Amino acid sequence: MLDKILGNKDKDKKDKPDLHKNGKKPDSSMGGRFKGMVDKVSGTNGRSNGDKGKSSDKPSFDKKIPRPMPRPKPKPLDKPRLRHPDDKKKSAGFSSGFGRKIPDDDRKTLVGAAVFGIILIVLVVAGYYFLVYQPYQDTLNNAKMQKINETNTLFTGALSTDPKRTSLLASIDSGVTPDQVLAIDVKGPATVSWRTYQNQQITAKQDPYGRVMISYTTTDEKNRIMNTSSAQTIVNESDANALSQMDIETPNTVAVPIMITRLQAAGGLINVGDSVDVYLNTNSSSSGNQTSNQTSTTSNDSPEISGATVLAILRATDSGAVDANLTEAAALSSNSANYGAAVSQASQTDVEQLLRAASSGTWNESQVSKLLNSYGWKLSDFERESNLGELDAEYLVVLEVPRENALFLIQNMNSVMLTVPTSNAPNWMVQELKSIYGKG
Repeated sequence: MLDKILGNKDKDKKDKPDLHKNGKKPDSSMGGRFKGMVDKVSGTNGRSNGDKGKSSDKPSFDKKIPRPMPRPKPKPLDKPRLRHPDDKKKSAGFSSGFGRKIPDDDRKTLVGAAVFGIILIVLVVAGYYFLVYQPYQDTLNNAKMQKINETNTLFTGALSTDPKRTSLLASIDSGVTPDQVLAIDVKGPATVSWRTYQNQQITAKQDPYGRVMISYTTTDEKNRIMNTSSAQTIVNESDANALSQMDIETPNTVAVPIMITRLQAAGGLINVGDSVDVYLNTNSSSSGNQTSNQTSTTSNDSPEISGATVLAILRATDSGAVDANLTEAAALSSNSANYGAAVSQASQTDVEQLLRAASSGTWNESQVSKLLNSYGWKLSDFERESNLGELDAEYLVVLEVPRENALFLIQNMNSVMLTVPTSNAPNWMVQELKSIYGKG
């Protein structure tokens, strides 16, 4: 047994070559065996540095070539397996540049700081959006909407396809600040376009008498008949707000006779060719312990008919009866002598009968026409200057009004009031106003 441990073989057995030992006999001593183990580990196998070069020159048949061990093939798994939490932490752990892991406390601090930073960024972005960006955008959108509405209001009707409208809308849409959008001038270009269009309408819509009728879509003024020069003056003095509400049409008028009192006929101080506005009064009665009739005007302060022309005015025949006596007396005394003189004038006639005589050819027509020309107007004018007149006189007035207002005027003959606008006043009114206010 000891012989086996020491490496000695049985003496009775013959020595046989051992191919696994490269033809060398193993050392019988413990030192030799230990040296052999070191040589195996170091890879020298007992050779010196000089023997290495020699062994490479000649192939050695005694050296055993190790066979590679086959790797076992992984068996296919039926379903994926979850990794152990410890393995995940090991594989996902933060490591330093030298390959060492960050401690768990530092890693948690970094994760917390990252989460806090993300939350802070979200809060800052949200605060900027709701406190700065969104209010700014609302202000910008409101400014754009205001200008767009103004553009659509002024460029309406015939100018809805005007190129300036498209250009203004593009400028409004491209504005980046509220001040820039609000600074866009919409009324100026609209006024220029409307003036050009309305002047073209005046030329195209005038009637054979050189007149046009201006109507407004609002209740300020409607159906105003005037000559073309006056219409052009109004157009050139108006802005887009008024011009966009104005319609210029060819006058379609009729002459309507109405029988009214002197109060309704502007005090009887209107003449042929004057322009009058027609208002409507409504009579309302209130009943109770005492019944009284009250006259109230309509809530609408604009005239029902504006710019009606007086074509004729007739005063009742009661004003044509004349019966007047004028006596002038003078007395003179000298040296107890008295002298007296008296001059008397008398007039008794009927104007209506004179007119009949002139029209029948009995009297000289030209002479009668010269004497009685504008008799009614002269009578009213003398009454105005003397502050004394026949207040119960009735007038037949023939008015030229638009056809659409003729029925209204006929049905409300007893309730209409004719007024004279001071902007288009007759000569006597102009003189009176200048004398009152010290001009002219």
